[in-house]
Amino acid sequence: MTGQTDDALSQLDALVERLERTAEQLRSGEVSPDAAATLVEDAASLASQASAELDRLARASVNQPPPGQDPLL
Repeated sequence: MTGQTDDALSQLDALVERLERTAEQLRSGEVSPDAAATLVEDAASLASQASAELDRLARASVNQPPPGQDPLL
């Protein structure tokens, strides 16, 4: 994998971890309604960022030939 792909995967992993923590906080039931609303907004933002990273990764993989398949001259 390229350095960019590794960086993107690391960023995606970090976003997933943050989403999981946010979900845990929401499931705990120990947050006020205002705090829960803020957490839901944060989760939506994180999910949007994760979606953008996945899209970027997918587009990058399409532009690269499969291993062993060099472009024809």
